[in-house]
Amino acid sequence: MAIILARSWWVLMLRGLCALLLGVATLVRPGMTLIALIVVFGAYAFLDGLLAVVGAVRAADNQQRPAGPLLLEGLIGIAAGVMTFVWPGLIAGALVYLIAAWAILTGVMEIVIAVGPRRASGGGWLLVLGLLSVVFGLYVAFAPVAGALAMLWLIGAYGLCFGALLLALGFRLRSWQQHPL
Repeated sequence: MAIILARSWWVLMLRGLCALLLGVATLVRPGMTLIALIVVFGAYAFLDGLLAVVGAVRAADNQQRPAGPLLLEGLIGIAAGVMTFVWPGLIAGALVYLIAAWAILTGVMEIVIAVGPRRASGGGWLLVLGLLSVVFGLYVAFAPVAGALAMLWLIGAYGLCFGALLLALGFRLRSWQQHPL
């Protein structure tokens, strides 16, 4: 799995850039409407899910495991993104819970990958990412009446932290691929 992650360092970096864009867009324009937030979240979740599926397919093509958790993470992201576009009115009321569920499920899949039987190089980073996602998701789930502005700031901070950690992992795996131990 470590070799596949190292070969797919660019996928992690693209995911990190998407997360950074989400964070910056949210923090720069905190007054954006709920519909704009739905569109931004939907696009991010869909792209992040698509890139996770690409990583899982690449792992499966090389008969590396565990590709299953990464594939499931990707499908969850794609489903969350599609739901935001198919039912925007419904999602507007449930957006907080959708974001919470997505973050928790994504975090659990990252933790599974990090501590699974075939630990990847950079597993510590994946564990931190997974824990960050779960904590963020639980906070959002248990504080749904937080003000819209506070939620935007929290989403922006999460996007920046998650994106920065994914980029750091991508750089580490890129250098590991170039200079394996």
